[in-house]
Amino acid sequence: MNLDLSFYFAVFLRRLHYFIVIFALVTAASLAAAFLLPAVYSANAVMLVESSSIPGALSAPTVQAQALEKLQTIEKKLMTRANLLSIAQKLKAFKDLQKMSPDDIVQAMRDNTSINKNAGRGQATIMTIGFEAETGAVAAAVVNEYVTLIQQADVEVRTNNAEDTVQFFEQHKVRLSGELGAMQAKILEFQNANSDALPNTLNYRLNQQQLMQNRLGVVERDIATLKDQKARMIAIFESTGQISGATANQTPEAKQLDQARQQLTTMLATFAPQHPKVIQLEAQIVSLEKIVRAQLPASTGSNPATSMLDVQLADLDTRIALLEEERTKILSDLEALKDTIERTPANQIALDSLQRDYNNIQQQYNNTVAKLSQAAAAEEQEVRSKGERISLVEPATEPSRPARPNRLFIAGAGTAAGAFLGIAVIVLLELLNRAVRRPTDLVKSFGITPIATIPYMRTPRETMMRRMAFVAILAVAVLGIPAMIYAVHVYYQPLDIIIGKVAAKFGIHL
Repeated sequence: MNLDLSFYFAVFLRRLHYFIVIFALVTAASLAAAFLLPAVYSANAVMLVESSSIPGALSAPTVQAQALEKLQTIEKKLMTRANLLSIAQKLKAFKDLQKMSPDDIVQAMRDNTSINKNAGRGQATIMTIGFEAETGAVAAAVVNEYVTLIQQADVEVRTNNAEDTVQFFEQHKVRLSGELGAMQAKILEFQNANSDALPNTLNYRLNQQQLMQNRLGVVERDIATLKDQKARMIAIFESTGQISGATANQTPEAKQLDQARQQLTTMLATFAPQHPKVIQLEAQIVSLEKIVRAQLPASTGSNPATSMLDVQLADLDTRIALLEEERTKILSDLEALKDTIERTPANQIALDSLQRDYNNIQQQYNNTVAKLSQAAAAEEQEVRSKGERISLVEPATEPSRPARPNRLFIAGAGTAAGAFLGIAVIVLLELLNRAVRRPTDLVKSFGITPIATIPYMRTPRETMMRRMAFVAILAVAVLGIPAMIYAVHVYYQPLDIIIGKVAAKFGIHL
């Protein structure tokens, strides 16, 4: 395929005005945008989440949030509407701040703010904060204000959490202390109400019961002995008319009878009445009583032994009455002891339940006191900024040159785009034009070979009109377009805002 370069060059020259107009329009617009777009200065600060300077094994931290989670929380608090409005008005972040609505100010602050967080396993957690403004001083001031608010929020969060934790455990300690006091009073009241049947005195009461039972046996035996002695004394008096030791003129049988009776009394304290020795001795006494009774003379008149008998019987009755009174008291005490011993198991169960509740509360109280001590240490740690904190690694400084726009790049790219679009329009027009313009087109279309071709000849007037129209269009492109862009930028709205809104509608973030 042979290309007729001379033909295409002639076509380009014939449509050169299209190229010049499009090239001029695009180039003028790009140059106007390059020189009219305001300079944007960017300032950045780098912050680092530092770990606690005190090992956690020595002082457990109160704030347990992950570093990245902490940064996300602080970012949300930082970018609130109130903070952004306050910073913008305080630092005059925008030139036409008085003309902007609060919603526009907040949106512009958020659009011009960039916050990047980097975190990973085994890596430090870093936050980079940036802001773009029309001057470097404003950009640096806004970023440093952000840094100040972040550090204040970090300190506030850490100290408030530490103080809230201490306050919580203090309240918990007071509540448990009250419960301990109430439980102690309850245990004391129960012990006072059941002081006679407490488990810790059970062994003592069992020993007392055993001693009382032994004493009861002795008393009952003494009562029996005294009663027997009284009966024998009466029997001796009735049989002999005398009592033991009443007269000094006793016969040998009478003295032997007194000795036998004394021996019987002693033996009954040791042996049972059915014991063979006791039976043998009683038989001997009966025999001696018959002998002594036969030896007694007939008595006439009063016997002095009667008065002595009455005295001794009265003494025996008094002793018997005292012993019986003691026996009654012992029986009453034994009944009371039996009742307390029977109530002791139930009291043991109730007291164990109260003690168990008391021990549980005591354990909770001890744990709370330990945690309160840890919380107090953690609070001291946060107050002295020894815990995990957000520190400033690199503060924002005023930039010496704008970050954007790149005016040379915009102008160069606009010029190249204008040339490309001019050539593209000419190529498109030629592709759409199906007219016969050269001999080869006649041969291809009609199959005939022309003898000669006569080009279209314009009149001088037509040539002048075309040139005037071209000059007018070129003037509009070169002068009118930049003037219109300048007027829009100055009297309507800055170009950067317009470009930002257009880009936002297409989902492009500039």
